[in-house]
Amino acid sequence: MSNSEHSNATWLAAAILSLGLVIAALLLSHALLEFKRQDRYVTVKGLAEREVAADLAIWPITFTVNGDQLAELQAGLEQATGSITAFLKLHGFENDELTRSPPKITDFYAQTYGNQRPPQRFQALRTLTVQSSDVSAVRTAQEAAGDLLGEGIVLAQDYAYGTDAQFLFTGLNAIKPEMIAEATASAREAARQFANDSDSVVDGIRNANQGLFTISERDSNSPDVKIVRVVSTVQFYLGD
Repeated sequence: MSNSEHSNATWLAAAILSLGLVIAALLLSHALLEFKRQDRYVTVKGLAEREVAADLAIWPITFTVNGDQLAELQAGLEQATGSITAFLKLHGFENDELTRSPPKITDFYAQTYGNQRPPQRFQALRTLTVQSSDVSAVRTAQEAAGDLLGEGIVLAQDYAYGTDAQFLFTGLNAIKPEMIAEATASAREAARQFANDSDSVVDGIRNANQGLFTISERDSNSPDVKIVRVVSTVQFYLGD
C-alpha cells in the first residue's frame, strides 16, 4: 500500500471513530435527559361523581297468619297472599314481577312447656317479593302499604329476605368510560396546579390506577337516588 493510500485509510478510520463518538455522546445525552424526565413526576388523585336514579327495586313484603288448625292456617295464608297480590296489581305490577316464598310454619305448642301456651298454636310467615324496574311505582306502593292493615294483614319482618326495599343502579358499565375520563381530567388539573407551583409543566402519564367505583345513597330519605363515585390515582411526568 502506498503512503497516499495508507494516509487516506487512516483518515477514514479516524472520521468513522469520530462520528461514532459523536453519535454515542448524543445517545448518552438523550438517555440522561430521558432518565431525568422519568425521575420527575407527581402523583395526584382525580374525582368523578354522578347523581343517578335507581333503575331496579326489590321490595320484600313479609306477613304472618295465625291459626289453631293447619287447614285454618292455610286458608288464612292464601287469603292474605291474594289481598297483597291484588294490592300490588292495583299499583301496576304484573305476575312476573312477584315472587312468593314458601311459608315458614311455627308450632308454638312445641316450643312451650307447662300450661303457658299462646292463644293460637300455629303461625305462618311468608314473604312476597316485588322486583321491578318501575322504581317510582314501588315507591308509591310503599307509601300506600298501610292500606293492607285495614284488610287485617299483619306485616312482619323476615331477616332472610331483608327488612327494607332495595333500590339498585345497574347501569354502571354505560357510564364508566365517561367517568374515568372525568377523573383523569380532574387529576390532570391537580397536576397542573402542582406544576405551576413548582415552575414545571405537565407531560404524559407515567402510571394510572382508575380506582374502585362506589354506589351509595344520596341521603337516607331518598334511597332511590344514588351517587356514583370513582377516585383515580394518576402519575404525571413533569418537564421544564
